[in-house]
Amino acid sequence: MVRRVIKKQLGELLIERGVIKREQLEYALDTQKEKGGLIGQILVDLGYATEEAIAQALTAQYGFPYLPLNNYEIDPEIVKIVPKNVASQFCLVPVDKIGNNLTIAMSNPLNNLAVEDIELVSGLCVQVFVSTSTDIRNAIKKYYNP
Repeated sequence: MVRRVIKKQLGELLIERGVIKREQLEYALDTQKEKGGLIGQILVDLGYATEEAIAQALTAQYGFPYLPLNNYEIDPEIVKIVPKNVASQFCLVPVDKIGNNLTIAMSNPLNNLAVEDIELVSGLCVQVFVSTSTDIRNAIKKYYNP
């Protein structure tokens, strides 16, 4: 699968899309320097952007498809492929399996380590979708603690 990568930082993309203002990005970047963390999550925590806006910008920037999970039903057998501690640690949830391909939804689709871990543990080829952290945490609660 060919990825369409736009060579822009997430913050610049959000400014272009009218989601945030430059001053907000600068403040968020200063906060990131002080406290660390992902710029997208910092913008959400500061109230400058919604998780959905960040997820959609990630899909535009990196070509990952966006999958809102709130109305998505996941087969409990699929959930068993990825251990709960791995799902929680990397903020992801398996959503589907077709043949040798496992589809997962992640809040940070750029975490190659997480994808490699799941491929190693499951023996499957992982396809990544983007979802919000809240959607994924809710899915983890719903499917791992029935």
